[in-house]
Amino acid sequence: MHSTKFRQPARTQRARLTRLPLAAAICLAMTSPAFAQDAGQTQAPATTPPAEQKAATLESVIVTAQKRTENLQKVPVSIQVLGTEKLEELHVKNFDDYVKYLPSVAYQTFGPGFAQIYMRGVASGGDGNHSGSLPSVGVYLDEQPVTTIQGPLDIHMYDIARVEALAGPQGTLYGASAEAGALRIITNKPDPSGYAANYSVGTNAVDGGGVGYTAEGMVNIPISTNSAIRLVGWHEHDAGYIDNTVGTRTFPTSGITVSNAKNCASTPLLECTGLARNNYNDADITGARAALKINLNDDWSISPTVMGQRSVVNGNFAFDPAIGDLEINHFYPEKTTDRWWQAAMTVEGKIGIFDVTYSGAFLRRSTDEHNDYSDYSFWYDTLYGYGAYLYDNSGNLINPSQYIPGLDRYTKKSHELRIASPADERLRLVAGVFWERQLHDIQQEYKVNNLADSLSTPGWPNTLWLTKQVRIDRDEAVFGELSYDLIPETLTATVGGRYFRSNNSLGGYFGFSSGFFPGSSYGEAGCISPEPFHGAPCLDFDKSVKETGSLGKVNLTWQITPSKMVYVTRSEGFRPGGINRRGTLPPYKADFLTNYEAGWKTTWLDNRLSFNGSVFSQDWKDFQFSILGANGLTEIKNANQARINGLESELNWAATYNLQLGAGLAFYDAKLTANYCGFTDANGTPVTDCPAPEAPKGTQLPVTPRLKGNLLARYTFDIGDKEAFLQAAAVHVGERQSDLRLYERSLLGTLDAYTTLDLSAGIRKDRWAVDVYLNNVFDTRAQINKYTECAEAVCAAHNVVPQYPNGQVYTVTNQPRTIGIRFTQDF
Repeated sequence: MHSTKFRQPARTQRARLTRLPLAAAICLAMTSPAFAQDAGQTQAPATTPPAEQKAATLESVIVTAQKRTENLQKVPVSIQVLGTEKLEELHVKNFDDYVKYLPSVAYQTFGPGFAQIYMRGVASGGDGNHSGSLPSVGVYLDEQPVTTIQGPLDIHMYDIARVEALAGPQGTLYGASAEAGALRIITNKPDPSGYAANYSVGTNAVDGGGVGYTAEGMVNIPISTNSAIRLVGWHEHDAGYIDNTVGTRTFPTSGITVSNAKNCASTPLLECTGLARNNYNDADITGARAALKINLNDDWSISPTVMGQRSVVNGNFAFDPAIGDLEINHFYPEKTTDRWWQAAMTVEGKIGIFDVTYSGAFLRRSTDEHNDYSDYSFWYDTLYGYGAYLYDNSGNLINPSQYIPGLDRYTKKSHELRIASPADERLRLVAGVFWERQLHDIQQEYKVNNLADSLSTPGWPNTLWLTKQVRIDRDEAVFGELSYDLIPETLTATVGGRYFRSNNSLGGYFGFSSGFFPGSSYGEAGCISPEPFHGAPCLDFDKSVKETGSLGKVNLTWQITPSKMVYVTRSEGFRPGGINRRGTLPPYKADFLTNYEAGWKTTWLDNRLSFNGSVFSQDWKDFQFSILGANGLTEIKNANQARINGLESELNWAATYNLQLGAGLAFYDAKLTANYCGFTDANGTPVTDCPAPEAPKGTQLPVTPRLKGNLLARYTFDIGDKEAFLQAAAVHVGERQSDLRLYERSLLGTLDAYTTLDLSAGIRKDRWAVDVYLNNVFDTRAQINKYTECAEAVCAAHNVVPQYPNGQVYTVTNQPRTIGIRFTQDF
């Protein structure tokens, strides 16, 4: 939503001017992230007339969303931007921090690195399984895609030039997984023109939780007149605020009780794990980036970059309302270590009149997870006597609690080569080729301590169920967009297209041992090959799905005046199909999104006020929908059809030279246009004619609110020779539905609307600055996500267990009220 930059005169001139009273600033406090970058100071001549000194303007922002450098106000796409200084002003450190200021974006999360991102209401929900559908929103780090099958990297936000959020299908230029939009994180680049350095240190305290801190540093070193290196590093400790309280759980079949108390003493009918702890969900993030830029000559440059991050995340980021506010009662280890690094290369140059760009990257990501899965065991034992089937080598019933050690290994390779004709020509072209291959090596052990050897997966002691699979997703494409000025500088027509070819496969082992389930069609009893598969007993299945197709785009843009533009667009996006982890199920097919949009970008009052927006209608065909099926495995089906109508708008106002105001708003009406019956025909086509649909026509799609908006005000003033500021930022997210299916929705409940307020203040002098902030002032409990550890009809069963009258439903929430201080210095 950031289309402009606030410009103000130098401090020496501002001191003579009448300031807008603070009370008036608060009354008018309505600004959004629309200010892509903070106020820059330009020295005015001493003879500047007073009236001219008071002038405040909105300076244009440059983006590269359309794969060429352009003024944001001239780009006929709904784009929201957060620039370097705005990211710093809002104390943005991670995905959760910046996404709340992007009205077009909704999300679900289970903790750092496990977010599912949705844009413009294109959301069916799902369980966020690590091997589900490919995302409908692509995330890019500079030129390279960084969306793994599990989800995007949660990149620490320091020394970032800007975040661009492109709303609506970006299929022609960005292809698969940019079906509903794209997020682009653009880093600051090495600069040969001079030395620069910066560091920032800060600490914060969470209300009722722990203490966190952050240390960051950057140095830009010119090597020669045509080359430079930029080194960046960070370490962040996020305080925990979820308490794993002392509790017990008794399994009715065996009578065995499990306790997480630290002073517990085990007996034959009592097992002690000692994992109760306050502030259970703390995290440590450490990372670095090294970037080099070499200008080979006036036309060609090469920019290699290496970036990596390691996150160690403890505990769980959800709480159980049945236990208490910000409390949970778990018994087995919960920890995730997420390591990734990316090596990328961008080469830019000219061949004749064409700009040529090559971008390539290799990404490796590794996540080691430990999860408590005893809810599954408890509810299936309570309802179905599951524990009667689990015993030790002596035939005695055992504690049936399951826990999951998981290993996920990802590699992703991508290459893009494109050309762009001169931007000042009447006929303009952007065209290129793209290739990508990503591999996901999946290993999950569902373990039960003291499990009999005859019930364990051969070669995997105490493992009741084993998933050992390899998934490969391949994407190849040719793309292009051609623009022609029908009337120079006034009316422009654009057509675009993309031809794609995808080939996605999944194979391996999943299931029980033949001793536990001898008649199974999967697991050890369902082997199709006697040879071991990556250490698993055998190969259960090996399937692939291939798809080809094309996407199109048509746009007409009318530049009414140099400061006012309107446009209409028809665009398309898609998401590839794939193979279900449960290999006995049929593949799911690609889904497609068609967007019809009219938008405007305008500035007024001598470039002091901007008002941008768009209205649109999107048709979503055969959308992919994932659920937790039998044995807690994800099942993906093509659900049916939906339509999303919406409006997005932003208003930015440089009220005076020292007051920035604005607002951002998004409204969505996202509904099914056909029944969801819960099953498909033999060809994978959704069935719509059924007597009792799981979600009838007209059902609101989940996750996305009807209304999301933000307000922000920043007021600057002088204290002696120092510059000070006061800032307030408010975010509102409307009520959302937790699931597409009506029955499951009734068990989980709705996601309530919420409003948060962040306040900050600070001072700056010369090259140093200090600021304090109070986030989530009213300690609001945002309901970001609700989920169960097994099928909702089991783990959310009502009136079965007295302790859980509404089942065991977890709520992922935001960080409680947090107060912090930060010191920054530039060199």
